[in-house]
Amino acid sequence: MAEIIFDEFGPEYLVEVYDPKIGMKGFLVIDNTALGPGKGGIRMTQGVTLKEVFRLARTMTFKNALAELPLGGAKAGIIWPGGSDNLKKQIVQSFAKAIKHFTPQKYIAGPDVNTGEKEMQWFVEATKNWRSATGKSENLCIEIFGKPGQKKCGIPHEFGSTGFGVAQAAKIAAELLGIDIKKAKVAIHGFGNVGTFTFKYLTRMGAKIIGLANLSATIFEKDGFDEEIIEKMAEKKGRLTDYPKGKRIKAEDFWGLPVDILIPASVTDVINEKNKNKIKAKIIVEAGNIPMSEKIERGLSKKGILIVPDFVANSGGVISSYSEYRGYHPTRMFELVEEKIAKNTGLVLKEALKKKINPREVALKIAMKRVREATKKKVD
Repeated sequence: MAEIIFDEFGPEYLVEVYDPKIGMKGFLVIDNTALGPGKGGIRMTQGVTLKEVFRLARTMTFKNALAELPLGGAKAGIIWPGGSDNLKKQIVQSFAKAIKHFTPQKYIAGPDVNTGEKEMQWFVEATKNWRSATGKSENLCIEIFGKPGQKKCGIPHEFGSTGFGVAQAAKIAAELLGIDIKKAKVAIHGFGNVGTFTFKYLTRMGAKIIGLANLSATIFEKDGFDEEIIEKMAEKKGRLTDYPKGKRIKAEDFWGLPVDILIPASVTDVINEKNKNKIKAKIIVEAGNIPMSEKIERGLSKKGILIVPDFVANSGGVISSYSEYRGYHPTRMFELVEEKIAKNTGLVLKEALKKKINPREVALKIAMKRVREATKKKVD
């Protein structure tokens, strides 16, 4: 695990909290607030660490800058070995109360691994501040002061904003390489919110998804997965292993599938030293956060694989968060996601292809410049 880096960008706050009554232990990293309050989700896993949370918070700093949002970078983590909903609510609310003096001026929470609209509702109930978290249920609303009958409501990530944005990024990348998205073959690793919505929107664009994988199953479907079956499974929160068709293959064979576009939409470092040389895809769209180390990413880029970096491809979630924060309607949110993802993916990839360098270098340069300019204005 990479070390915490202290540099010109941050981190501004490294916070560890503990509640001995229920055993809650959590972390908050507010990396940089030059552009606005730090924005980033709450990750609940058994092995989450302060170092991991820092790594994710730094990614949010540059993700928000690249998306041209008035938000800084932050992230939170709560150690969660699993348990009842009642215990989970106690832990989320204990964490919320412990960090509430940071919200929303310095930190705005949101969904991440093992957190969604339900947990965000618990969070705002504990902080007693509607603006302290985004990704809340669409049924959780407040009256707009001075405007009778008008309300601001939650825009849950369950609407699929991140997967929608990933599909847009994949389409732009394919176009730049002269690949017709309607003829493209795709493999998606991950069957959660991001993976299932990426499947949905790419399928509707005409792409053929021939590989799907998660912890429960790895399936190859040479003629493309049945959209209707997959969507019904996703709606019912079904397991991938319940898919009635396709060929079950070994987990390690997923990475060598003959596809145009490979989409890691699962966990950190899922592409690693063991599988990197199996990859045959022309394009990798990083739907999940930090799906590989920068060293591996650079190596794959040098081999000629066009890689859309995570903080470019999966920024649909934070654009949705910003839309909710501003009180936008979901329709406007999707328009904003498409607009910003298309603009920034095109900007980054065109420059990378022109200079024959890794797209991450281009994206980071643009994001760093925006954060530096904002910092200078803040100081002045």
